[in-house]
Amino acid sequence: MLNRTDLRGQVPSVAELRSTLPRAEYDVDAALHHVRPVVEAVRDRGVEAVLEYTEKFDKVRPAGVRVAAAELTGALENLDPAVREALEESILRARKVHGDQVRQDVTTTVVDGGTVTERWIPVERVGLYAPGGLAVYPSTVVMNVVPAQIAGVGTLVLCSPPQAAFGGLPHPTILAAAALLGVDEVWAAGGAQAVALLAYGGTDTDGGVLEPVDTVTGPGNIYLTAAKRLLRGMIGIDSEAGPTEIAILADETADPVHVAADLISQAEHDPLAASVLVTTSEELADAVEKELTGRVAATKHSDRVTEALSGKQSGIILVSTVDDGLRVVDAYAAEHLEIQTADARSVAARVRNAGAIFVGAYAPVSLGDYCAGSNHVLPTGGFARHSSGLSVQSFLKGVHVVDYSEDALREIAGSVVALADAEDLPAHGEAIMARFEGERA
Repeated sequence: MLNRTDLRGQVPSVAELRSTLPRAEYDVDAALHHVRPVVEAVRDRGVEAVLEYTEKFDKVRPAGVRVAAAELTGALENLDPAVREALEESILRARKVHGDQVRQDVTTTVVDGGTVTERWIPVERVGLYAPGGLAVYPSTVVMNVVPAQIAGVGTLVLCSPPQAAFGGLPHPTILAAAALLGVDEVWAAGGAQAVALLAYGGTDTDGGVLEPVDTVTGPGNIYLTAAKRLLRGMIGIDSEAGPTEIAILADETADPVHVAADLISQAEHDPLAASVLVTTSEELADAVEKELTGRVAATKHSDRVTEALSGKQSGIILVSTVDDGLRVVDAYAAEHLEIQTADARSVAARVRNAGAIFVGAYAPVSLGDYCAGSNHVLPTGGFARHSSGLSVQSFLKGVHVVDYSEDALREIAGSVVALADAEDLPAHGEAIMARFEGERA
C-alpha cells in the first residue's frame, strides 16, 4: 500500500531530500485562475455574489449570511452532552497553554532620556474559518478562537460553509462551539467567497452591515488557500494551509499497531493527506504494512484512507540510523511529527523543523487535534522550516514606541547626520539639526 524509498547507506543532501520525499501535488497558483473571478465578484457585488457562489458550490442558498443568535443558542442547547463536555475540556486545556503565550510590553532604556518600548497590540478584528467539507471541525473553532481571545482581539467573526442538510446554516456543532466560546457573530459562507467577504465586507440581505476584518486565520481547501494568497496584504493571514501531514520517526522499539493507527488517523482527513513513516527498522516497516491491511479495511472511511496511503504523498522511508532519520524529517518539515524511538524525548529535542512534535507512544497526533492543549492549526507543505503554528502571537502586532528627550537626541545627532549623509539622504539629517538651529554659533 505504501510506497517505499530506501535511503540506507546514503546521506542525501537537503536539496535532494526536498525533491525526492513524498509530498502532495498542491498547486495554489493554478487555483488562482479559478478564484480570482470569485473574489472580484464579491468585491463588486458583495453578499449577492456570495450567495450565488454558495448556491453553485454548496448547493444551498441561505436567506442571508449572518447566523441569528437564536440559532447559536439552540445549537448549544441541543448539543450532545458528551460532545459539550469534551469541547469544554478542550477549551480549558487550550486556554492553559495559550495563556502562557501572552507577550508583555518591554521598555529598554537606550541612554538617559531615551527609551524604546515594544508594545504588543492585538489585531482589531479577525475572521476565523472552520471548514465544512469531508468532515466537521468544531475543534478548529476552539483552536482559532482561544488564542484570539487571549490576545485581546477586539471582535471575532466565525465563517463556516452553509450546509444543505441544515437549511443553509453551518453545521450545528460548529454553531454550538461558537456559542460555547462566546462568539456571537457567525457567517454562513465558505471557500474563496468567504475570504473575499471577510476582506471586503458587505451588506447582508436584511440590511445589516458585515464589517471587514484585518486578519483571516484557519485552514480550508485549495480555493480558500488561493483566496488567502490573492488577498494577502489587504488582510493578514496565518498561513497557506495545504493537505494535512503526519511523519513518524520510529525505530525497532515502536509498536506497529500504534504506528499504523496513527498513519490512518491522518489519512482519513482527505485523499491528499500525507502519511509518512521514517524508520531504521525494515521489520517494523513490514509489520506496519501488515497491520495497515486489516485496519484500513475496517475503518469507516476506508476508500479515502486507501487513496491517501497509496498516493505519492505517502510512503515509508528506510534509513540506517536515527541520526539519518532526523535529517530526513527535518528536510520534510512535517505538520505533525511523531517520535516513536528509544529515548524519544532526547531525539525530539534535536528536531528543528516540525509544526508540532509528539513525543513517545502516548502522545499521538489525535491528542493534539483535540485535547492536548496545543494548537492544531499548523504549517504544512514544508512551511514548518520557517513558520509556526497558530498562537496568541498570530493575533498581536509588535510596535516600537520611541521616546527621546532633547538632550538624548542632541547627544546622538551627529551619528544620525553622518549616516544620513552616507546614504545620500541629507534631509534626514536636516530634520535632526532643525531642532537645534538656535544653538548654532
